[in-house]
Amino acid sequence: MSKGDKCVRKKRIAVLTSGGGAPGMNTAIRSLTRKGLYNNLEVFGVFHGYEGMIDGEFVPFDERSVAGIIKEGGSILKIARSDRFDSLAGFTKALGNLKELRIDAVVSIGDNKALANAEKLSAAGVATIAIPATASNDIPGTEYTLGFDTALNTILQAVNKIRDTVSSCDRVAIVEIVGGFSGQLTFMAALASGAEAVLIPERKIDVEALCDNLLKSSQRGKLYSIVLVTEGAADSYAIADEIAARTPFTARVTVLGHTPRGGAPSAMDSITGSHMGALAIDCILADKVNVMIAMRKQELTAVPYGELGSRPGIDPSLEELISILALNEVPSQLEAGDYSHGIYHTI
Repeated sequence: MSKGDKCVRKKRIAVLTSGGGAPGMNTAIRSLTRKGLYNNLEVFGVFHGYEGMIDGEFVPFDERSVAGIIKEGGSILKIARSDRFDSLAGFTKALGNLKELRIDAVVSIGDNKALANAEKLSAAGVATIAIPATASNDIPGTEYTLGFDTALNTILQAVNKIRDTVSSCDRVAIVEIVGGFSGQLTFMAALASGAEAVLIPERKIDVEALCDNLLKSSQRGKLYSIVLVTEGAADSYAIADEIAARTPFTARVTVLGHTPRGGAPSAMDSITGSHMGALAIDCILADKVNVMIAMRKQELTAVPYGELGSRPGIDPSLEELISILALNEVPSQLEAGDYSHGIYHTI
């Protein structure tokens, strides 16, 4: 066989999902799988995230492997957090599996931890692409994360139904929303739903001011109120007790839990996931790796890990707008919260 007759080995890519579930993950998997195969790449799905990378759960994908998944929530690859990946033994095993399978690039779809793991592989010499996917919308370097729009719509549907109940019973409804120590999801849900108050980790919580605003709202003739709380900001049940103690209102708590992370992706998340997956393949083909697919100024771009910057903050102008629309007093100075303990001790 002459030198010119030698077969050129196809590039191999592996895709995994990690962190919390986010609607739109499957659309990204489908897009990068089919565009990768179209461009003569070999695609392997890694089941159970970085745990599966350690355990060797690599499955070769063809076009039919991703058939019909665009409408499904969650991830067909399953999601698992991996403490073993943080250990030398686990990380070494993962690197060995990638080398044995001759994987040329890894596409990591998930949250901040998934991004950190992709950066760790990159530092070890493995080409990676990160796709930000989390309902919390709290990943640095991007204005939007996959799953955020679906989560917002899910919360809005829930709050609208809760509003029907509390408006009939003249009560205060406290709705607890996922997000850990990021209030992005809660904050935007408050703006979308017309909530009377929003309690987020990025701001100190003033229970006295909250109760005062609820009383003033009642004096204006409004007999019910909606208060949205990020799970990491305060104890929702303690807030309800404080409202009951300081006002004549009965407060009831609804914990949405993981509900916003599930369900079929919205049109926006389906479209965005498809574009993100396709751009990831473009980056691999162009050898533009060790980047995250980010949305900036409503356009997708590939940003090197070292240029991602900090996590997105709360827009003070939108915070002021929420207060104005709820007919609350607007604070003269918006005061940032104290992160020294990771959670507020407010009550």
